[in-house]
Amino acid sequence: MGLRELGPDDAAAVAAFVEVENAVRAFDSPWLHPRTPRGTAMALRHGWDGEPDRAFLVEEAGLPVGTATLGASEWDNLDLAWLGVAVHPDHRRHGLGSRTLHALHGECVRLGRPLVGLDGWEGPAPRGFAAAHGYEERSRSANRRQHLQALDHVLAGAYDEAVAMAHDYELVRIAGPSPAALHEQLVAVSESINDAPLDDLELEDEVYPPERLRAFERAQIESGRRLYRVLARHRETGELVGHTVVTVEEERPWLGTQEDTSVVAAHRGHRLGLLLKADLGRWLRDVEPQLETLDTWNAVSNDHMIGVNERLGYRVLGVALEFQRRLGTRSG
Repeated sequence: MGLRELGPDDAAAVAAFVEVENAVRAFDSPWLHPRTPRGTAMALRHGWDGEPDRAFLVEEAGLPVGTATLGASEWDNLDLAWLGVAVHPDHRRHGLGSRTLHALHGECVRLGRPLVGLDGWEGPAPRGFAAAHGYEERSRSANRRQHLQALDHVLAGAYDEAVAMAHDYELVRIAGPSPAALHEQLVAVSESINDAPLDDLELEDEVYPPERLRAFERAQIESGRRLYRVLARHRETGELVGHTVVTVEEERPWLGTQEDTSVVAAHRGHRLGLLLKADLGRWLRDVEPQLETLDTWNAVSNDHMIGVNERLGYRVLGVALEFQRRLGTRSG
């Protein structure tokens, strides 16, 4: 068995990676949308915010039998790497996952990233695999989906309910890149996401300087996604105090992703989270009428945002387990 790293320009390797990943999704999480070669190549080129994960094909006798990923940021959490291991359903129970994870551990030791994370869908097999390799379960996150085209009345009702509590605020809609003049204020808004529950995950606060905000927008747009953001502005001070962001695929314009939603702590209690997301949904129904679904993720313990999402028609598809451990000086 060997790991072969691939890049965005290796079309054959990307196609093989996508084939294995889609076989795994169909077996383990059939609700997930299939990956596409174009989308995967763009993810390998741009990542979420200009820091793409490294990706590997797991090969045995020259055939792709699995995939692996290694993600590590240079913005924050500089001792952390998040790992992905997936084995084709036809090639499981032969130790491929363990050998792949061992190889990734070795690379993390080489990179000086001793804190490693791993996730898997809720169930005995991921728990057993993680425990066998010294990982502890630290958090649970739910994947939810909203079907926009059936929710006009829900969005309108949620908007009316929230706007009645938010007289001191106005909303600002931005399609595409945000104006540079707003970036300094967007730092505090973006970093307020650090107040979201982490459960027992060992994570430092994420940082969002203006350079990273621009890198995120550039990565999304250059990857072929249309970008929509709604901001909440305090009327009296002109301060930006909250935002929500959605991206819509150009390749499959009926699919979108709910990115971050956050409100600065001093301005919570005015239903701004609900107002922002309801207004963005109403806007999307006008400008992206073909858009069918939005997917989002929340920690299972994030009661407040789960309440907002449930009010807006999001429903649980699956729950992922998140594990962590620290490596020693060797890769075991």
